[in-house]
Amino acid sequence: MEVYEKGPMGFKFYGMHIGIKKKRKDFGLIVADEVCHAAAVFTKNTFCGECIPIGKEHVKNAELQAVVVTSGIANVATGKTGRENEYKILEKLSTKLMIEKENILPSSTGVIGPQLPIAMIEEFLDVETIELKENYEDFAHAILTTDQRIKVRSLKVGEATILGIVKGSGMIEPNMATMLAYILTDAKIEKKEIYPLLKNSVDQSFNTISIDTDTSTSDTVAFLASGHYTVEKKAFETALNQICKDLALDVVKDAEGATKTMFVTVKNAESKEQAKNAGKSIINSPLVKTALFGHDPNWGRIAMALGKTKGLIFDQNKVEIFYGKYPIFSNSHEEKQNINKIAKYIEENEDIYLTVDLNQGSENFEVIGCDLSYEYVKINSDYST
Repeated sequence: MEVYEKGPMGFKFYGMHIGIKKKRKDFGLIVADEVCHAAAVFTKNTFCGECIPIGKEHVKNAELQAVVVTSGIANVATGKTGRENEYKILEKLSTKLMIEKENILPSSTGVIGPQLPIAMIEEFLDVETIELKENYEDFAHAILTTDQRIKVRSLKVGEATILGIVKGSGMIEPNMATMLAYILTDAKIEKKEIYPLLKNSVDQSFNTISIDTDTSTSDTVAFLASGHYTVEKKAFETALNQICKDLALDVVKDAEGATKTMFVTVKNAESKEQAKNAGKSIINSPLVKTALFGHDPNWGRIAMALGKTKGLIFDQNKVEIFYGKYPIFSNSHEEKQNINKIAKYIEENEDIYLTVDLNQGSENFEVIGCDLSYEYVKINSDYST
C-alpha cells in the first residue's frame, strides 16, 4: 500500500519533545485549515482519562478543527486537577492557534496516575513558535509510548486521500475504539453520515483485535473530513474499512513482545456475536497465548476457552479445530498424526491461522490476537519505573 508524505488537503501536523518524556517526542498536533465534519468513538472503560469526557462534549456537534495529544502521562485518576490541566492546555492552544477550544479534541496516553507537568507545558506554549508541517511523521512519533514504530496508512479514493495514524502496543482489547487513532480525509462527508461510517469501520477492525484483554482507559478513534473532494460513497466506505483493518493489524503486529500473530475464525456459530465472543475467548486466554509462544499445538486449551465463553451455544461432539490446513480435533477425537506437523507450522510461520468450526449455525467471525512472551512480561513489569 502506498504511503504519502503529505496528508490530505487542509491538514497540517506538529510533533515535539516538550519534557513529559525524558527524550522522545511527546506533544503532537493535527490542525485543519477550517472546521471539519468529525466523529469519534471512545473507550468504554469507566475509569477513563480526563480527556475522554471533554472529547465527547467537543465532538457531539460533529465538528472539530484540531487534535492535541500529550504522550508519556495518561492523565487518568487525576481528579479535578487533571481535568483542569486539560482545559488549561486547550485554552493556551485556542489562543495560540486562533481556534475555538470547543473545536479541539484532547488525547493523553502513558502512565496512569501522575499529573501532567502543566506549568512546563503552559510555558512551552507561551514561549515556543509552533511551526505546522504538511508532513505527518513528527506527529506520528509524538503520540507513541511503548510502540516500536510509527503506524501510518494511506489510500486514494478518486481525488481524495484517507490518512490513518495509530498508536498502540499494549493494554489493548478495544471496546468501541482503540488506543489512539486519527483518521483524516479531504473528502466531503455529510455530518449525518460521518459517525455511522466510522462506527461501522471500527466494529469490523479495531474491535476485532486483542493483545492482552485490557481495555485502555484512553481509547479514542477520531475521524475528520476537510471536505475538498466529492467521492463515490461506496468506494470511500470500502477504503475507510480497509484503512481501519490495516491499522488494527499494524497494532497487533507491533504488540509488546509478540512473536506471533494469530487469526482465529469461528465458523458456523448461531450468531456473529457468539462467534466473536468465542474468538476473543481464545485469543485472550493466557494459556492459549503462551502455548502459541512455545509452538505447542495444545488444542485442549482451545476447547477450554470455548467452554468458558458466556452464552456460547454448541455441541462439543460436533466441534472441529484446525491449525492452518491441519485438523487437530474432530469427531470428538484428537488428530494425533498432525501434532508434529502443526508444531512445525507454528514454529515456521509468524501468522498463524486457527479455525474453530462449531457446526451449530451459519455465522462466522474473525478476530486477531498474538502470543504472550517473556518480553511482554519484562516490558510491563517495570513500565512505570
